[in-house]
Amino acid sequence: MHHAERFPRTGPAVVAGNHIGFVDGPLMAIFAPRPVHALTKIEMFSGPLGVFLRASGQIPLDRDHTDPAAVRIALRVLREGYAVGVFPEGTRGPGDLERFHGGAAYLALVTGAPVVPLTFLGSRDPGGSSSSLPHRGARIDIVVGEPCAVDAVPWPRTRENVSSTSAALRDHMQQQLAGALDETGRSLPGPLPQGERDE
Repeated sequence: MHHAERFPRTGPAVVAGNHIGFVDGPLMAIFAPRPVHALTKIEMFSGPLGVFLRASGQIPLDRDHTDPAAVRIALRVLREGYAVGVFPEGTRGPGDLERFHGGAAYLALVTGAPVVPLTFLGSRDPGGSSSSLPHRGARIDIVVGEPCAVDAVPWPRTRENVSSTSAALRDHMQQQLAGALDETGRSLPGPLPQGERDE
């Protein structure tokens, strides 16, 4: 992990990563300098993996419907001073942050938590499917970007509040992504194979 010193040592933090590969979520949980409670699609919470995810404090998220329970849990975790992990792109893909949902901005607006960008590089090989693992011996870089401060906005928060904050956050994360690519000399894996989308 590059620039772990940028990660806030204490207090609430929204950890927001680009999403290129199947292992990004586990990598976020394992290698972050402090525990991260990541919003994880509810389909992952079955079998032995589900037991591990629950035991490690990950938060089930229903991506097919509005999920107020997941939001409440995430807000409680932040208000207690811990870190919550999100992937604003919503699904795995090219990792360029062109698609960007408003959840990270909303969590930060409600709590005033800074948003800590993470850039994942090498966790999916070029041409690999959304469920593929990187090749044996692959180098994976995780770059911590400069945190983005977000001021808490009291209720009622408007759609415009979330939209403008999300746009500013996307710009910041894309700048951090560009810096990570320059620093590491890496490139993104490109789009998923034709006809495949991890919805």
